[in-house]
Amino acid sequence: MSNWNTWAERELAGLRAINRYRETVPFDGDGPEGKLRDRRLVSFASNDYLGLASHPQVKLAAIAAIERFGTGAMASRLIVGTRSLHVELESLLAEWNLTERALVFPSGYAANLGVLTTLGETDVTLFSDELNHASIIDGCRLAKARSLIYRHLDLQHLQTLLGQTPGRKIVVTESVFSMDGDTAPLPALAQLCSEHGALLILDEAHAALGPKLAPTRDLEVLHVGTLSKTLGSLGGFVAGSSRLIELLVNRARSFIFTTGLSPADTAAAAAAVRICRSQEGDHLRARLRHLIDMIRPGHPSAIVPIVLGEDAAALAAAAELRESGIHVPAIRPPTVPKGTARLRVALSASHTEAMVRNLQAALGKLDFVNSNYAKDA
Repeated sequence: MSNWNTWAERELAGLRAINRYRETVPFDGDGPEGKLRDRRLVSFASNDYLGLASHPQVKLAAIAAIERFGTGAMASRLIVGTRSLHVELESLLAEWNLTERALVFPSGYAANLGVLTTLGETDVTLFSDELNHASIIDGCRLAKARSLIYRHLDLQHLQTLLGQTPGRKIVVTESVFSMDGDTAPLPALAQLCSEHGALLILDEAHAALGPKLAPTRDLEVLHVGTLSKTLGSLGGFVAGSSRLIELLVNRARSFIFTTGLSPADTAAAAAAVRICRSQEGDHLRARLRHLIDMIRPGHPSAIVPIVLGEDAAALAAAAELRESGIHVPAIRPPTVPKGTARLRVALSASHTEAMVRNLQAALGKLDFVNSNYAKDA
């Protein structure tokens, strides 16, 4: 009989040997400053792009929801797991995304799985950008549809594939790519989908700066988003036409067969959406834009990659930054392609200018980082 623990230890040893071993380490803090292994650090690793996870209004909304509704939804949404809070949040998300309806999922991962497996039937072809992240990849794998991969941001390649493929078509892409921080050319992509009658699914998990792409008479768009990054809460959502959302309610297994989002997370996300749509939201986005420009002027997102190549180099750079009181984890395969290990700097409106200047200074002291940083800029 196989000894599973012996096998697991061999696998773990192999990961350690190639610098791919990972472990969870508590980061205790409220905002960008916290304690990691008994050391105070400033984190440039969070996806809390607007700093809303620590916003007083967001926290108070979560506390009030617990007092009124308790800590859990207690059932799946189609049993007794739906609260008035869910309906309110879905209405806000639909308005924010310029769509008719929205549906909340327990995570952004579950949202992508639900959308792609529901709509990706056997007579459909899915067209996916080669750098789409794991939840899109897994959704395409689980769907019954045929999947075709187009070269990253290469709309000419996508146009060729669309023109060669009969039947119903879905194009799925991130709007901001999570590891490179580059952006999809949305107007051109929308035009291409209109010409070929393709449904466009936009994963906007990292699109903190906007803007939103509205559907038109010739273009059907589904917006897939997360509540756990820009909105500082937990969960995911899909926003689109009433008919498509209604179909997801009835067929998306990752929605039907899981407990509803907790009242605290739901209320926190609703409060965060209201802030995003207010003048304060405009101010936070402007502040984030300013901090991005301090690090890399004109860069289109809050994600600034510094590609170092080898896993060991990225780990060494991350370790040296920690000695300077800065937390920027090394990102290694399989999260990114082999030979592209990197530091992934994630900026937030909750960072101060002093924090960003300290990051600049710390990066400047690392020669092998600085040369790659200059190359990527």
